[in-house]
Amino acid sequence: MLIAGTMLLLQTAVAMPKTPVLAPAPFGVGETLVFKGKYNIFRPCCATLSVEAIDTVRGVPSYRFSFNSKISILGIFKSESELTSWTGVDDFISRRFLKVISDIRPPRQDFSIFPDSGYYRRNNDATTLPTSAIPVDDVAFFYYIRRVPLAMGRTYEYHNYWRSAQNPVRVTVLKREMMKLPDGREVSCLVLHPIVDEKNGMFSKTSNARLWITDDARRIPVQIRSTYSFGEVTLILDQMTLAPIRAE
Repeated sequence: MLIAGTMLLLQTAVAMPKTPVLAPAPFGVGETLVFKGKYNIFRPCCATLSVEAIDTVRGVPSYRFSFNSKISILGIFKSESELTSWTGVDDFISRRFLKVISDIRPPRQDFSIFPDSGYYRRNNDATTLPTSAIPVDDVAFFYYIRRVPLAMGRTYEYHNYWRSAQNPVRVTVLKREMMKLPDGREVSCLVLHPIVDEKNGMFSKTSNARLWITDDARRIPVQIRSTYSFGEVTLILDQMTLAPIRAE
């Protein structure tokens, strides 16, 4: 009975409201998280997640988030990516998303997102595609998940992913685990199973991804694990620079 009840709880999806109340941002400009990669016995990659600055996009003060990574598996598979997000400081709406990825064509894709008009556009292409009412892009979601309520055993659905057709994003809170921070401290972490319906993405349906975040006010990402066509890669937090939290 206990096992059956637990499974039922895990399968319960909670759709978040269209305008969720976010907790105060537990990060600030200057926060930098450096991850080292692990693939079998190899260290094939590194990645950096950072809050670089506050810029202005179409008159709106916006965080500039970045997620940059390099992967090399025995010289057979190589990929470099630079992802940059501009997301509103006050409304947490993404208005620009830049992807520079070495192994896709074209390698540079600059997306302008217009939430008021309900569409986004790539580079100088006149074609428009639908966005959500409160769009949040791939990099901004790392920070978004640090600001929303998360209860053990619950599955949440978010309908604000910037590519409207790929909604909803689903996040299941699986369990707690003790993890070690770069300074040697052991902390309790929430283990999340995120699913973003982007083919070959870090959190795609086939990646069986896990995201560990500290179970405290900061909600710091400590580890990311994803399965790709060549195998499973784990990103482990190796260096951590925190920053003052912006007063609300």
